[in-house]
Formats: sequence, C-alpha cells, structure tokens
Amino acid sequence: MFNVRVYGILVNEKQQVLVSDEFIRGSYYTKFPGGGLEVGEGTRQCLVREFNEEMGLRISVLDHIYTTDFYQQSAFNPAQQIISIYYKVKALEEIKVSLRKEAFQFDPIQMQEYAKNHQIESFRFISLPEFSEASVSLPIDKIVAGMIREEFLKTYQP
Repeated sequence: MFNVRVYGILVNEKQQVLVSDEFIRGSYYTKFPGGGLEVGEGTRQCLVREFNEEMGLRISVLDHIYTTDFYQQSAFNPAQQIISIYYKVKALEEIKVSLRKEAFQFDPIQMQEYAKNHQIESFRFISLPEFSEASVSLPIDKIVAGMIREEFLKTYQP
C-alpha cells in the first residue's frame, strides 16, 4: 500500500527555511510542512489544504523540487511505502501562527492537545547558512534538505 505525502519548501525574504517540529506518538520529528494526500485531490491542492489546516496560511504552490525515487517504508505502518513530493511554495499573506525560536517548544495548551490526539506541532525558521540535512529528521526530507543547501551554496555571497 502507498502513502503519498506532499511537502512545501517555504523560504522567506530573510533566507530562512520553514520547518515543522512535531511530537507524534512519543517521538520527536523536524520536517517540512505538509502531509498526506487525500482521495480526490491533486498534489498541489493537498499542499494548499495542509498549509491552511496546519498554519491558517494561504500559499501559492510553485516549482516541483523532488519526488521520492527509492523505496521508503513508513515509520508508522510497516505495510506502507512512502512516496513524498516536494514543491517550493510562497506565502500569500503574513504567517499568523506563533513561530518558535527553538525546536520542540510547545506551550501548555499544545501539551493538553497531545494528551488527546498524540500529535502536536510548532513551526520555526532556520537560516539557510545554518540549514543542512541534519536540520530534519525524515530520510526523504534529508535528501531535499541537501538539495536546498546545495542550491543555497551556489548562490551564497557573504
């Protein structure tokens, strides 16, 4: 069985990459914002929906960056194969959710939510000069992080 995931790479005007810090079923993950494709929607529609649901943020989906080209077993369901699709995205408005300065900074209300749903998330930006494969947790995200880092280093002028 396949599990299709769609993620957005948002780089702001300060040359910072948006990441999501998530506490899911007792484990911590830093990943790109996005989520699961639902029946009846396209990949771009999925990404628009996910950013709206998770952040209340309207986005424009830009260029395709990467689609998984190897076998990746799901960390949550060994019977599923993960296929991840990544796009560059642009915010169409100011981000309204609270952005954190540190990884996994959850407030008391979020911790209450975790007790109910066993999943919470917060968002933060990482400066491109500091961003690397080590900045994210998931194997496919690490590939894309490397691509972003490589692209940044090609154009970086200190």
